[in-house]
Amino acid sequence: MADSRKYITSEELKNHNKPGDLWISIQGKVYDVSNWVKEHPGGDFPLLNLAGQDVTDAFVAFHPATAWQYLDKFFKGFYLNDYSASEVSKDYRRLVSDFTKMGLFEKKGHVCLFTMCLMAMLFSLSVYGILCCQSLLAHLISGGLMGCLWIQSGWIGHDSGHYQVMSTRGFNRFAQVLTGNCLTGISIAWWKWNHNAHHIACNSLEYDPDLQHMPFFAVSSKFFDSLTSYFYDRKMNFDSFTRFLISHQHWTFYPVMCFARINLFAQSFILLLSNKNVPHRVQELFGVVSFWIWYPLLVSCLPNCGERIMFVLASFTVTGIQHVQFCLNHFSSEIYVAPPKGNDWFEKQTNGSLDISCPSWMDWFHGGLQFQIEHHLFPRLPRCQLRKVSPFVKDLCKNHGLPYSCVSFWKSNVLTISTLRAAALQARDLTKPVPKNLVWEAVNTHG
Repeated sequence: MADSRKYITSEELKNHNKPGDLWISIQGKVYDVSNWVKEHPGGDFPLLNLAGQDVTDAFVAFHPATAWQYLDKFFKGFYLNDYSASEVSKDYRRLVSDFTKMGLFEKKGHVCLFTMCLMAMLFSLSVYGILCCQSLLAHLISGGLMGCLWIQSGWIGHDSGHYQVMSTRGFNRFAQVLTGNCLTGISIAWWKWNHNAHHIACNSLEYDPDLQHMPFFAVSSKFFDSLTSYFYDRKMNFDSFTRFLISHQHWTFYPVMCFARINLFAQSFILLLSNKNVPHRVQELFGVVSFWIWYPLLVSCLPNCGERIMFVLASFTVTGIQHVQFCLNHFSSEIYVAPPKGNDWFEKQTNGSLDISCPSWMDWFHGGLQFQIEHHLFPRLPRCQLRKVSPFVKDLCKNHGLPYSCVSFWKSNVLTISTLRAAALQARDLTKPVPKNLVWEAVNTHG
């Protein structure tokens, strides 16, 4: 019998990649997601930037098997007549299927429970140190404990944004707002919006917000061309002031990381007060505002201004460890200047990520980020399963001649600083100069 299906080509599919006209292909079937973009739980960025192409690997990575049943209502009646999947993609999808059959996506262990208990202990000890101790050292330690609380809270917020860490969606939402908005002052809505974009466009200089830290940092001299950020919808200008900061970024990296949380505070308010579509906006704002009530009140309980500043600096500095960890997994990895694509999903995730070797008893410290390659390939996988699937990912990379980069925590820091230093030296020696200010001239006159 003759095939009654209607077909279009990949070139025709590419024409449907603009707001109001967003088509995608999943396993060769074409879906119209133009109206779904506003309701998409993962935000509009993934659909806007992957539209007009086959997105099977990305869909498989981010959606459980139950999501397939909802696709039919978006089906356009067309199929791709030139649809094909690479051998890497076939093996990747096979792994996802195998892990699903093994129940790994559902076996979350007791990581969330243990982390919540640890957070409760850290919070109690920090508050006790402030309210019940007079010692300067006790107050300093209390600030450090608060920083440790924020780190562990960040891991829960990260996990709950990728998969359900609690027994129900309602409890999961409660955990998100509590650990993110209320305890750390960072909007979980902002985190999901930002982090989903990072996963979709891993290490794209124009589309990955986790690499867009101008004017403070640039991981590549390509930023010197004043690239456009399609996430923030603005140009990242490489002017004289930026050049000055970038030229010394390998020295300023760790000090800036101690205060990187301030940027997260600001970004949270910018999103929540914007005209963007933010789910549960009032709830998000209430959670963030509650942080700015209890934290200043707690700090005010310290006996003098000096100890208050010390407490804040201690909590921020300790939390800076986590901000450094966020950078180690990607700053020294392969980058590119282009929009994300759907047909090289596995390759882009492995090339753009770096694993950090550590013993299992140190997993609590890294929060799952030590298996960054595995996490990017299987973002829904509970962190307690990442070590288990690591050998499978190594074998797949080996079979297809793809890199599987894994180094020690110390080496990852060395690689990150080396990357920043290389870009810093290029900024100093750039043959096409930008107007220099007096500060630049004073610092660099003698090399």
